[in-house]
Amino acid sequence: MTKILVVDDEPQLLRALRITLRARGYEVDTAPTGAAALQTAARRHPELILLDLGLPDLDGIEVIEGLRPWYDGPIVVLSARHTTDDKVLALDAGADDYVTKPFGMEELLARLRAALRRATPAPDALVVTTDAFTVDLAAKRVTAGDHDVRLTPTEWGLLEVLIRNPGRLVSHKQLLNDVWGSAYKQESNYLRVYVAQLRRKLEPDPARPRYLLTEAGMGYRFEPDRRRSTG
Repeated sequence: MTKILVVDDEPQLLRALRITLRARGYEVDTAPTGAAALQTAARRHPELILLDLGLPDLDGIEVIEGLRPWYDGPIVVLSARHTTDDKVLALDAGADDYVTKPFGMEELLARLRAALRRATPAPDALVVTTDAFTVDLAAKRVTAGDHDVRLTPTEWGLLEVLIRNPGRLVSHKQLLNDVWGSAYKQESNYLRVYVAQLRRKLEPDPARPRYLLTEAGMGYRFEPDRRRSTG
């Protein structure tokens, strides 16, 4: 079953969402505070997070910013805040969709299904194989030969963005936003450190990278083996 984390401090709404989502076949965890949301997400690894912005301890934007450095699943905001500025702030922080209260349950369910569809890799892109290593995006697993390669959440997030854009330049700005969040715009030194770590773990010769290439002053590129195909 698809696992969803619902974060809201209104007990009645939390109960209604839990009952409705479970009736539709979802596995549901709940959290009434921002701190509980971060802890539950780290422990339970939900495939989607439904997040209220008006929480008693942390603002929902802070929760999104706390999740995005390591959580790559869809975040759908559920909020009574109706202004365009609030919506833009949430989306720029890393939310995938924004639903305002009051809402229709069928519309919310449709938004959740759409967010989950967008987050699911196309079947032909689930596994990327090179001569040196294999990346299974669905399983979040990297292997080199017969051995698993252990990556930190940040290393995985960076590698996944590059793998999903084979042969294409991914700018410093996009990588920082996708991996660390919208608050990080100038910290290109982060990228140098983590790309160097990935090269040490994946490249046959880290000093002469073959797959994780630097485009000076612009960004990075994953260059797959030309004769290989994904599948």
